[in-house]
Amino acid sequence: MSETLLETTPELLRAEKLNAAGSAWGERIAANTASASLTFKTSGTAQGSVATQITSGTHSFLVDEPVGLAGDDEAASPVEYALGALISCQVVVYRLYAHQLGIKIDSLKIDAQGDLDVRGLFGIDENTRPGFSGVRLIVQLTGPETPERYRELQDTVDAHCPVFDIIANPTPISVELVLAN
Repeated sequence: MSETLLETTPELLRAEKLNAAGSAWGERIAANTASASLTFKTSGTAQGSVATQITSGTHSFLVDEPVGLAGDDEAASPVEYALGALISCQVVVYRLYAHQLGIKIDSLKIDAQGDLDVRGLFGIDENTRPGFSGVRLIVQLTGPETPERYRELQDTVDAHCPVFDIIANPTPISVELVLAN
């Protein structure tokens, strides 16, 4: 294979991006530790029956509910997006730490399941939590490493994945109600 083709493989491009991001953040934080703290902003506007148009920076997407939960079923539901956020964050962190630890991954697929009892959502049973009572991730990966190396990677990913942490641990939330005329 020619050197030019080799330099443009997805793995090498990913490695270049990971190296560049790691170096840039390392330099930025070394120069000013306060720069490690980020604030993410997203806004949503109600539309349709119960849908929400979400905007985050230059990105926009729709969130809805199935018909059985008063929606128009035009998009995934909020809890499905929460599972999707968990999966996508896990993929990012798997890629990041596989690169850092020198662990080769040939393929990576993650499935998530969340259990929710709608009695909490609808206020039918005040002892029932409105959110997930449990979340399960099924991480399927292939590659040449030993099972022990992949378990090491999994432990590292779970310890450093921001969305995993948001879901697994209590996160303080403050709500400000602004009434407009």
